[in-house]
Amino acid sequence: MTSVLLDESELPQELTLGQAVEAAYADALADLAAALVRGIPVLVECDKELAPFLYMSLRQRLRQAGRSCVYLDGRPKTDGEEASSGFMGTLLAQLRDAVRGAVERRVVVLPHLDLLTTSQGGLTSEAREVIPLLYENPELVWLGFKDPSFVLPRVIENLFPRRSSLLGIQRSRLRNLVTQREARKFGRQFNPWALYKHVSGTNAVRLRKLLASLEGEDYPSDPSRAYAQIRQATLTGQLEVPNIDLERDIGGYAKVKKRLRNEILDLLAYKDRLTDPREISRIEELIPRGLIFWGPPGTGKTLFAKAMASALGAAITVVSGPELKSKWVGESEENLRQIFHRARQSAPAIIVFDELDSFAAARGTYEGSGVEHSMVNQLLTEMDGFYREELVLVVGTTNFVEILDPALLRPGRFEFHLHIPYPDADDRREILRIYDRRMQLKMTDEALDYAVRRTGDFVEGAAVGTRYSGDHLNALCRALARIRLREGLTGPSQAADVERALTEWIERPPLTPYEERVVATHEAGHALCALFCPHSSPIKRISIQGDSVGAIGFVQYQNPTHRYVVTRGQLLDDLCVLMGGREAELLLLGDLTIGAAEDLRRATDLARALVESFGMGGAEVGVGCFQQPDSSGRRRESLSPAQLELLDRRVRELLEEARTRAARILADNRTLLETLRDRLIEVKTIEAQTLSELARLAAAPPREVSAVNEATSSALSRPTVESSAALPLSHA
Repeated sequence: MTSVLLDESELPQELTLGQAVEAAYADALADLAAALVRGIPVLVECDKELAPFLYMSLRQRLRQAGRSCVYLDGRPKTDGEEASSGFMGTLLAQLRDAVRGAVERRVVVLPHLDLLTTSQGGLTSEAREVIPLLYENPELVWLGFKDPSFVLPRVIENLFPRRSSLLGIQRSRLRNLVTQREARKFGRQFNPWALYKHVSGTNAVRLRKLLASLEGEDYPSDPSRAYAQIRQATLTGQLEVPNIDLERDIGGYAKVKKRLRNEILDLLAYKDRLTDPREISRIEELIPRGLIFWGPPGTGKTLFAKAMASALGAAITVVSGPELKSKWVGESEENLRQIFHRARQSAPAIIVFDELDSFAAARGTYEGSGVEHSMVNQLLTEMDGFYREELVLVVGTTNFVEILDPALLRPGRFEFHLHIPYPDADDRREILRIYDRRMQLKMTDEALDYAVRRTGDFVEGAAVGTRYSGDHLNALCRALARIRLREGLTGPSQAADVERALTEWIERPPLTPYEERVVATHEAGHALCALFCPHSSPIKRISIQGDSVGAIGFVQYQNPTHRYVVTRGQLLDDLCVLMGGREAELLLLGDLTIGAAEDLRRATDLARALVESFGMGGAEVGVGCFQQPDSSGRRRESLSPAQLELLDRRVRELLEEARTRAARILADNRTLLETLRDRLIEVKTIEAQTLSELARLAAAPPREVSAVNEATSSALSRPTVESSAALPLSHA
């Protein structure tokens, strides 16, 4: 079986920089020299330190083919040459001599093309004088060198029909670039493929300098010190290897972690242990290079990317999508090129495009300048330009995966999609434990349980529909830590401290005593109807503190046992509960308020759906769908007036049946309703444990009203603690 492991004797003893360049780029140099001999101008994109050695190798080949070279570097050639004109002045003089003095075909070398451009890729004022000279003599063959950090104007690029990018090295060449002495730093048998993971984006000259500087003992049992030196030396700019452990530093999300390990991390770790080149190549074909992490804001998408980088020992760069855009033509695309270039130089690396949808939405949907179209094309070009063996992963994070350009999501690009949702109860518990440990909050078990249950609600004071994310849990724990620091608390944090951290600075509407009575009556009506409806979800909490978004008071319900199967009995019970608030007002106050408006809207929509969409309108209406086959909710245009009247009548009947049912439940249990209302006015919030006692009483056989009232009052007078997490549904 073929192995990638090499014996020390198979490696060169010594290498000059010129020899290393020849060994690394022999095929490319031969092709470039052949093009120049045929009279085809060539542009080479490479690092500055590599350009002189490439030129020397090409010059040697050209001389053997009978071609001469003129090297224009803008420096005075003699001591007497006037230097006061500066670089551009000297370059112009040299260029005029080369262009107008040439009588035979020869190669003119321009090693510093980037000095002719501005940072935005435009021409400098001096460069405008150079351009006409470049096109003046068709007998000349141009050889230009371009630094990857600069973009060339189109007028200069068009001078070169042949272009070559020599960035990094190919894995198959690495064995020719390491000497025997350097290989000893990596153990008895040298594995160039393992080293390649750390130097794939390093040019041959820089690699030789890096390897020559390695320190440490020969033939170590653990070569990690040598690899650490390599890793540190290849980090460029602001790139760094994060230190975030997937298990220790990220709480919960067991399913997300398992998929990330199974499909990415374990696969790469397995590849690193292999020595069969065919098996390694096979595994590399399985690794997705583009990954989409999608989910709501604040759920840790970037944190997961950093943890993945830590596990791989990869450098990471996090780029905000909006920051890439520029008003200058071509600069947005150049920003993308620079990001990929730096990442390749620092491989293994991960590029994280935060808010990828800000510039990579489906093409044809842009409303701005259209630069997004060019940025998507540039992103695709860069991703397609990777060597398969290079370990550079691209992660895009987004809240709106559905609007991304389909060209990005096809296999071979961003093919790996990882959903990171809001944390569930188990996830929140693990996240809170991490912050409890880091911030020394000393939360008791009861406080932790309360925090987990309490954060199952919507976020108070945030936009409607916002659930608690990892960021919100972090904010909660920081608020609790500030309270402890401010008040000098050193004991354990209790459930009351958690509640205070959540609600201390929330501005609630100041209610008058009469308004409190009205709101308490309304919410008690909803709650009592829910207790007597067998298919209604258990109640989690009742509050008149106005700490739920968009509602002065609310009733929150626990998750139903079956989330994805909804029965007719559940829908009819929901109609009854929706009517409960209005009917409680009428029963106890003798009047109605506008607080039931949203309840009535929802009830009407639900009744209409029962009749017109779900085929549950009864025998008179029949089984069928009477709405348009889209999401508009409009009725079919072909319905007759008689059919429309029948549908409307059945909707009104369902609403009246629900109202009558709610009124009967409340009237039959008026004592319970009044007791619940009064207790709600007193304590403002009633939690699940107390309500479970009330539910038990509601389900018990009929008893004397006084006995029920006494038992209910006893239950409502005890301190209350929530019992389980829930999906909150608010009734205003």
